[in-house]
Amino acid sequence: MTHVPAGGKGSGFREGFGFLKAWLRQPKSVGSVWPTSAPMARRMAGVIDLSSGLPVLEVGPGTGTITKAILDAGLPHDRLWALEYSHEFAARLKAKHPKAHVIEGDAFELARSLGAGRPKLFDSAISGLPLLNFPVAVRVSFVEQVLDLLPQGRPLIQFSYGPKSPVPPGLGRYKVRRVGMVLRNIPPAQLWVFTRE
Repeated sequence: MTHVPAGGKGSGFREGFGFLKAWLRQPKSVGSVWPTSAPMARRMAGVIDLSSGLPVLEVGPGTGTITKAILDAGLPHDRLWALEYSHEFAARLKAKHPKAHVIEGDAFELARSLGAGRPKLFDSAISGLPLLNFPVAVRVSFVEQVLDLLPQGRPLIQFSYGPKSPVPPGLGRYKVRRVGMVLRNIPPAQLWVFTRE
C-alpha cells in the first residue's frame, strides 16, 4: 500500500510526480522513481540521539520525506543540516524549512560543500544518496568523510535497494551492519548502519 502524506492524496501524487520528473532528468543522482516512504523515513530518523545536543546531518534529502521525519522526531530546525545536490529540491526545502541549514552541494566533497561554518561534530547522519550508482571507491570515500564528522560509535544510516551493503566491508575504517528491511517502500529497501568504533 502506498503511503499518502498528511497533505492529502493530491499532494502525495504531486510530490511523487515531481520526484519521477527529477529521476528522468538525472537518474544517476536521484536514483529512484518514487520518494522515500514515511515508514522508512521514521525508521531512519530513529538513529538520532536528541539528548546529545548535537546537530544532525542529512545527505540527499530529495523531496524532504526523511527531513520531515527528523523534525517530527523532535530535532529543532536549527540543528538540522541538509545537503542536497539538486537545485530544485534544495530550493523547495529552503522554502519549507527556513530555519534549517539547507545547503546545495556535492555530498562526495562533504567538507567543502558544508563550508567553514559547519559544526565540528554531528550526532548522526542520515543518507538518501543512491550510492549504488557510483563507483565503490567513491562510496567508501563518502562513508569515511561522514564518519570523520561523527563522534566515535555514532551512526551513518543508509538505505539501499540491493541485497548487500552498498559500501562493502573491509575497505576502510568503518564497520557496517544491516539493521532491517522496509517493505512499505517503493521498492522495498534494506537499511544499513556504518560506524567507526
